[in-house]
Amino acid sequence: MTVLLQIGRRPPDVPVQATSPLPAGPGAQVRAFRSAHGAHLFVADGSRLYDLPEATAVRLEEWLSASEGSLDELGRTLDLPLWGAPRIDGTPLAPPPLSSISLNVMQACNLSCGHCYADEGRFGGSARAMPRATAYAAVDRLLAEAAPGSDVVVGFMGGEPLLARDLVHEVVRYAVRAGATTGHRVRFAITTNLTTVRPDDAALFAEHPFTVTVSLDGDRTGHDALRRAPGGASAYDRLRAGLDTLARHGRPRHLSARVSVTPYTGRLLDILEHGIALGFDEVGFGAVVSAPDPAYEITTEAFAGFLEQMTACGERALAELSAGRAYPFGNFQTAMEQLHRGAHRPYPCGAGAGYLSASAEGGLYACHRLVDDPAFAMGSLAAGPDTATRQRHLAERHVDRQEPCRSCWARYLCGGGCYHEVSRRGRPGCDYIRGWLSFCLRAYVELGQAAPEFFEQRSAAAPLTSSASTV
Repeated sequence: MTVLLQIGRRPPDVPVQATSPLPAGPGAQVRAFRSAHGAHLFVADGSRLYDLPEATAVRLEEWLSASEGSLDELGRTLDLPLWGAPRIDGTPLAPPPLSSISLNVMQACNLSCGHCYADEGRFGGSARAMPRATAYAAVDRLLAEAAPGSDVVVGFMGGEPLLARDLVHEVVRYAVRAGATTGHRVRFAITTNLTTVRPDDAALFAEHPFTVTVSLDGDRTGHDALRRAPGGASAYDRLRAGLDTLARHGRPRHLSARVSVTPYTGRLLDILEHGIALGFDEVGFGAVVSAPDPAYEITTEAFAGFLEQMTACGERALAELSAGRAYPFGNFQTAMEQLHRGAHRPYPCGAGAGYLSASAEGGLYACHRLVDDPAFAMGSLAAGPDTATRQRHLAERHVDRQEPCRSCWARYLCGGGCYHEVSRRGRPGCDYIRGWLSFCLRAYVELGQAAPEFFEQRSAAAPLTSSASTV
């Protein structure tokens, strides 16, 4: 058996000597899959991939369906050198230094969207804006809690953050000055509906290292069906005007489109290609799992159709990229990059770890989707992050301590699912996630054979983000 591609750290040259049982069943550690180039082995710990003779793949699948055992028993039975000490051993992460913080500068919005997790930014309360002193305190807290000399990210969220544009401009200037004093390079991110962007906003985004994420729901008909603007105006027309403003007055370092998928969303491939045609650097999809109005939520049954459409988008991306043509499908590119790095993590993102979100009142929460949720309160700007609460959060939510996650082969790629969604609806999309990642494993092998230069280019062009995201 030979190493298929160098993914993550190179394994040592000796077989594993572990005798502990496979966590929650043998299928939690290894998986056989096939591509156009043959059979392969995926090892969950380390996200390692290997070529596998077909006969061995069949025996492995039989063994997994019938046996309980340890890693060394599996290795001896099938002559597979599953080597190396565990990379993830179940030990919870200690709270790391902060590396990013998001500011809910305007907990209100100029659009009305039934699928908005933030209830138009109000999070179930009243509309409000973040005072300047609170915003500056958030920057100071981030710099005080960050590792010396590290890069940090300040994100602007809402509601619609550009309703507080003066504050956004002031905070950017303040953060750049403060970061220069403390020795931190500050980057920025903003999520916006782009309906109110002005030339000076565009200039700000171009002058500083900004990632701008725009909410997009399709073409004019599809977008306006889900996003209602005041007075019956077209939210889509205003978005297009915003894109024109960026083109004329300053394009950000990275411009991405985020499509929230509901039961009312149109054909995903059409939306993807529409977004690419609009000139976005990246277009990605996210299923709406939790919304104030349940009619906008993707049900467990609907995830099957979502998987079918996502796979169709992935197949198009695979074909285009294999032919050497750009095709910025964000979900696909993220999965390819994570597999190539050998990414494996016991958490879905950095929420409550290196990333926190500040509310308008100065409370700290695990992330921007959990603002004002007391179950995910993580301290305050005045007193600082609550280390004990963060430690408890990371201990309780380690993926190997979650059910049914600990028995899933995809757990170190998924991380257990978005905390906001799991706290509201559980995990209705697990079959979708496994199906999508199964496709991505095959696609990774095939893309690596057809266009290995893709991975060289992507490693040199990683986008700016405020926190890790799931595939």
